[in-house]
Amino acid sequence: MIVSALVTFLVVILILYLINMLPLDGRAKQICRVVVIILGVISLLKYIAVF
Repeated sequence: MIVSALVTFLVVILILYLINMLPLDGRAKQICRVVVIILGVISLLKYIAVF
């Protein structure tokens, strides 16, 4: 459980870093960041058996 949550956290950090490197305008980057963070939080909550 802890390993899968850690892997999920690292994947979210990696995706946020890659989004930051994309040549998008600020608004599109912000929307992408929010979507990735929401999906990451939902995934982490699933691993700790909230859902």
